[in-house]
Formats: sequence, C-alpha cells, structure tokens
Amino acid sequence: MDSPIKLISTDFDGTLFAEFENPPIPEHLQQLIADLQARGVKWLINTGRDMSGLMEAMARAQVVVKPDYLVLVEREIHGHQDSHYVGWHDWNEACHRAHEEVFLRVRADLPRLVSWVDSRYNATVYEDAYSPFCLLAGNSADADAIHEYMEEYCQEVPNLKVMRNDVYARFCHANYNKGAALAEICRRLGIHAGEVLAAGDHLNDLAMLRLEHAGFLVAPANAIAAVKQAVTSQNGFVSTLPHGHGVADGLKFFLEGDPAPAKA
Repeated sequence: MDSPIKLISTDFDGTLFAEFENPPIPEHLQQLIADLQARGVKWLINTGRDMSGLMEAMARAQVVVKPDYLVLVEREIHGHQDSHYVGWHDWNEACHRAHEEVFLRVRADLPRLVSWVDSRYNATVYEDAYSPFCLLAGNSADADAIHEYMEEYCQEVPNLKVMRNDVYARFCHANYNKGAALAEICRRLGIHAGEVLAAGDHLNDLAMLRLEHAGFLVAPANAIAAVKQAVTSQNGFVSTLPHGHGVADGLKFFLEGDPAPAKA
C-alpha cells in the first residue's frame, strides 16, 4: 500500500536525537524510517547543526539509516550521493549571497549590540561562519530577554531575523529557514505539502511546522509549549513520548490511522 507520506522532515537535537539516551536515536524509529525509505519515502534531517557537527553526532549514535537530504544551519541543502552529501550549489550560493548582503549592515552595529549584551548579562557573543552575531545565554530567562532585544533590532534592518533554539540564537536572513528549505526540496522533487510529515521541538522548527509546508505535523512530549500549541492548532499530533520515541509515535499515528493531512 502506498504511503500517504512521501517525505519526512525531522529536526535533529531534541526531536530525533537525545544525547544522553542509549541509543540516542531509538532503533525502532530507525527501522521504521528504513522501511519507509524502502517504499520510496524520502527522509530529510532539518537541523541547525553544521555538517561536521551532524556527522559526528550521527556516527556516535551509530545511525544505520542514512537521510536522503540534509538541511544544515537551518538553510543549506545537501543531497545524499553515493557515500557522501553534495550541496545544492545554486540554492546554497544564493543563500550565502543573501546573508552576506544583510550582514553588511549588521557588522556596522556589532559594537553596540555586543556592548548591550555584555553590560547586562553573563552571556557569550561570538561570530562564526554563518552569522556575525551568535549568542549563548547563561539561562533561558536571559535568552528570552536578549532574544526580545535582537527582535527589536531586526526592525531596523530589512530581511533580518533571529534564529533561536533554547539558549542559542543568531541572526539570519528572513527568507532562509527550515520551512523555506523544505519547500525548495519539495518543489524539486514534485512533492506537495500534503505529502510531507514534519517533526520538531523548538523555536527554530516553527518555520517548517506549518501547513503550507507539511500536512502532517508532529511534536514529541519534550517540545516547548509554543511548538505544541502550533502543532495542536493545526490538527497535528503531540506525542506523550519524548524525542525519537515521540517521532515514531507520530509516524505510526498518521500511517496506521491513515488520516487525511490537515489543510492550510
């Protein structure tokens, strides 16, 4: 029987992968994904990690099933080819140019932004290859306050947004996120949103946990309240099980119950 789901888009940390569980990704979830791949379903890991961080974590977790696609740093797309992943050059280059353009304005304001954070909070502000302003807050309350300040600053800079996950945050281009990358993959594969399942647990997943991108929405039990609310309000499935167990629970709910996908 054909699966109503043609593509599965899963966040990694907290959704698929739980660092301190053994194994970090449940074996029964890996087997379920492998069975679906054998039926032609594509699997996408849609993560904020970069390539080296994701590959290292997957190796430590002894993942036996390989995703067909990766979205890295919430924006870069890579496809599995032979034994490695190859970037989608046109998408990734356009993404890089767009970020460099918006970051030109941000760089001029970095002294002001860094000074504001340093004078008020015990937080780490740094630059990496993906953003000139990255944040690691000391706790969730501080992260919330700094996030609010960053959002206010974004009103000054066209196309600038904040990407947030727990105590981590960074600036990014408004047009590139997990949802936009998922939509591009679907466009090229000829898959429509009603054939997509998306699962996530935190703020940076909200961009893909939308009916315009996925008709089947899943949140594990450990998802934050904002994610659970978003999924519930769109007739998605919130599991009573955490992490990868919750993802497997959601997949089985939609596959075995065979409900129609929600409509935007």
